[in-house]
Amino acid sequence: MMATLQYLSGFANHFESEALSGVLPQGQNSPQNVAHGLYAEKLSGSAFTAPRARNRRSWLYRIRPSVVQGRFSPYTHTGVVTAPDAQAVITPDPLRWSPFAADGERDFVDSWRTIATNGNAHMQVGMATHAYHATCSMDRRYFYNADGELLIVPQSGELHIQTEFGDLDISPGEIAVIPRGVKFRVQLPNGPANGYLLENYGAMLELPERGLIGTDGLANDRDFLTPVARFDDDNDDAILIVKFSGEWFSARLDHSPLDVVAWHGNLAPYKYDLRRFNTIGSISYDHPDPSIFTVLTSPSDTTGTANIDFVIFPPRWLVMEHSFRPPWYHRNVMSEFMGLIYGEYDAKEGDGFAPGGASLHNCMSGHGPDTVAYQKAISADLAPEKLDNTMAFMFESRYLMRPTRFAMNAPELQLDYADCWQDLPRAKLP
Repeated sequence: MMATLQYLSGFANHFESEALSGVLPQGQNSPQNVAHGLYAEKLSGSAFTAPRARNRRSWLYRIRPSVVQGRFSPYTHTGVVTAPDAQAVITPDPLRWSPFAADGERDFVDSWRTIATNGNAHMQVGMATHAYHATCSMDRRYFYNADGELLIVPQSGELHIQTEFGDLDISPGEIAVIPRGVKFRVQLPNGPANGYLLENYGAMLELPERGLIGTDGLANDRDFLTPVARFDDDNDDAILIVKFSGEWFSARLDHSPLDVVAWHGNLAPYKYDLRRFNTIGSISYDHPDPSIFTVLTSPSDTTGTANIDFVIFPPRWLVMEHSFRPPWYHRNVMSEFMGLIYGEYDAKEGDGFAPGGASLHNCMSGHGPDTVAYQKAISADLAPEKLDNTMAFMFESRYLMRPTRFAMNAPELQLDYADCWQDLPRAKLP
């Protein structure tokens, strides 16, 4: 069973869950003796003195505190790059990749392959985007990321995510967010799974302000779900893997680290069904800016200019009159990484932009509909039209996204991507 989690501005609401009745202390967080001899442990996702509306923390009541573990030693992970990336490739060209293939027998964490990064993880600004292609479950292996929170976007296959706070199940069309430092593992209930992963080094993701839209629309608070408490109690050997300052380490445990019996606070993993997004659009003329499709945002120190925006392009009606309805040709101060979960994106016809594939249009690089999509759009009957069975997304950032050497050397890189615009005819002047 899942509990509904309301995310008001800044995620300020407080939630609680206990797997055993009577565990949560009343009136204080760390009593002299917690029920059943459990240990009180505070997990802080923000500075202690952050403003109340943005202060994020939870109290965990667990069988063993997190200090009970072996010493960390280096762990080899060759697929992940952390910003700043000294070997990044710089190019103003638009880039596009076909769906990435599986790379051997790997679980969720070991299957990550970094496509692009920006910012600086050590300074807690920017992000990285990865592809994952898991073929096996994490067996007695657990993970936490000290560098940033994780936004998981499945494209194929289901994920059963077991966390310290409880369990989340997600499939294509849903997303999950795992806060920085939260321990978890991923099981594959129905075989291999692949998708996209955003590693957010900066401010935690939150719901964007609605402004003139008003009190409803976009992602609604009531549709975000967080786990109910569930705990492991065992003495079996396990491995805890951590990503810390761009490096990887592992430590041996003699128990599962998912031993939280109860918790309360406003910092927890959560999931959201993208199909519940209440799309806003034009009912007169012109194609609105893609900012109206923002699900979550990671703010920066410049108001209105995000560290990261997570934007989707869901099924919707197009009814604008006298207008070019697909996304127009544009250049942008923001950099855009796009992926396709299922269906077809309306600005790219054919199989060039396929589910599981990706594109990268960096700041001020021109991009827009391919020739086929453009010709179709300018000759279309402008009757009401429903875009259905489609779900594309975008990670948009104020910082330049630098593709990795892996991404630039991958066989999936489409070297002829720019050809999709070369047949656009010259305008005919009088």
